[in-house]
Amino acid sequence: MAKTYPQMDVVVNNAGITGFEESPAPQDPEHAALEDWRRVHRVNLDGTFLGCRYAIKAMRASKSGSIINISSRSGMVGIPGAAAYASSKAGIRNHSKSVALYCAQNGLNIRCNSIHPAAILTPIWEPMLGDGEDRQARMDALVADTPARRFGTVEEVAAVAVMLASDEASYITGSEITIDGGLLAGSAATPSRG
Repeated sequence: MAKTYPQMDVVVNNAGITGFEESPAPQDPEHAALEDWRRVHRVNLDGTFLGCRYAIKAMRASKSGSIINISSRSGMVGIPGAAAYASSKAGIRNHSKSVALYCAQNGLNIRCNSIHPAAILTPIWEPMLGDGEDRQARMDALVADTPARRFGTVEEVAAVAVMLASDEASYITGSEITIDGGLLAGSAATPSRG
């Protein structure tokens, strides 16, 4: 990596899957297949671990840099129907803090933070939205509990990543920034019993 990228200042670990890409099989805690669980964790959590590991090595020479890990709102709350996804994103949240502390303890000015988007309109939502006449109704239903009542955009997430990568964020490390249209600010919703 050092030969290809002699100096690395910013790394964004953004690869992620939900588990529903290849199969509509159940992803809940009781019925999820172990291989599906492991596949989601391999991409989401192992990928972030490796991205951080190699970023630290690449940034060590300059003793500075910014590692930005894309987690999810699902990493901060339980998601009964997507247990592996939520678990892997929670792991990213915690690993980001461990990386931040490790770098600080080793005298490296390498910052590590996590971003936690909620409903951001990306291809990961397409299996749930579909392309039929009821697409807008599905979109509205999926953001009905979001105070902003809309999907976020990739540009809104990118703006936060750019800020975290900048020198203006030089005192931000081990932090998590939620981009969720106010969803985690509070709720009067009562959980449904299925």
